[in-house]
Amino acid sequence: MKKVDLAACPVCSKLEIDDEGAFLDDLKCTIKVYSKNDLIIRQGDLCDALHMLTQGSVKTEMIAENGNILGIEIIKAPRPLAPAFLFSDNNHFPVDVTALEEVEIMKIPKAEIMRLMMTNSDFMSSFMTHNANRTQFLTNRLQLLSIKTIKGKLAHFLLENSYGDGKPFIINRNQTQLAEFFGVARPSLARSLSEMVQDGIISINKKEYTILNPKGLRELLV
Repeated sequence: MKKVDLAACPVCSKLEIDDEGAFLDDLKCTIKVYSKNDLIIRQGDLCDALHMLTQGSVKTEMIAENGNILGIEIIKAPRPLAPAFLFSDNNHFPVDVTALEEVEIMKIPKAEIMRLMMTNSDFMSSFMTHNANRTQFLTNRLQLLSIKTIKGKLAHFLLENSYGDGKPFIINRNQTQLAEFFGVARPSLARSLSEMVQDGIISINKKEYTILNPKGLRELLV
């Protein structure tokens, strides 16, 4: 097994482990490697184990009611994938998970996660904290999706990702990925971005964005 930085994983950050190698050797789990563009998890698959992304990065998507692909987020290792659904009554994955590069997935059975919780309160605390933080993320995602106009969605997203000081910032998504993230057609997104640039609200240089008119951007949220 490749070395896993447990301290960097949000559900393991509080674990006090003297010998990380021995801990992983004792852990009942299976390891599988996926190639770039492999579909790792399909929306609706049974979630009966904790899927831990230990190497690489993935994207998560779901099919919206209008048939568009809705991009949820890009996840980089080390991170668990949909951990809250492991203990849900409806324990099925809500998204497709696709490899963006070669990735490694550690699959830990539910019984093993419960054993860790019962024997290590710090692990249980970290697990619960991470799930609570994910709830906040999803709440914010719903707020974004509730905005009806594309420009409003863009305004919300850019204000959330900017530094708030007028300085340029990087958005690590191309227009196709942004369109999937918002659940809209790419040409419509490109047109909205072009109009916001023409109106002097933002400037774009490849993946670098600058908010030129914060007031004008906020007015798009209405």
